[in-house]
Amino acid sequence: MLRLAWSNYSGTHITLRQGKTARNGKPGREVRIKCTNALKSALDKAERRSTLILSTKTGLAFKKRYFARQWKETCKAAGIDGLNFHDLRGTAVTMLFQAGCNLGEIVAVTGHSLRRAQEILDKYLARTSTMADSAMAKYENVLETDFAKRAANHDTPEAGKYWRAREDSNSRPPDS
Repeated sequence: MLRLAWSNYSGTHITLRQGKTARNGKPGREVRIKCTNALKSALDKAERRSTLILSTKTGLAFKKRYFARQWKETCKAAGIDGLNFHDLRGTAVTMLFQAGCNLGEIVAVTGHSLRRAQEILDKYLARTSTMADSAMAKYENVLETDFAKRAANHDTPEAGKYWRAREDSNSRPPDS
């Protein structure tokens, strides 16, 4: 991120090569990510005082320590405690999942492996009542579809035999 150049921004997407996925001298994965409306707006309004998107007030590249100090001060001013810059990528995994994205879509954005994205979800995804409510709404929606209604149709001769057999077995006294 500290080396992300304006040339990586097309006006709608950011393209970058992830350093964390680099292995055995091979370059990291290239990821092309559509900008959110908020990010696009911020980038379009930003002053371009350097070839880099993130630069110091004087247009120089951030050094890691200076960026870390600026990040910490910004978080403190925003009332955010205990958030590291590197936590954002994992947070994106959980937020994208909560937004309804599947693992394939998530790793296309974050560059994680499928296994690693699943590990992040296993560890950090909050199982909330909102998510449970959403799951049940989806389930009920499926029950309302023609496909689900056909599967539950008891009026066919085959289904009638099945349901009569079930009713007969349920009406028998339990074995002693």
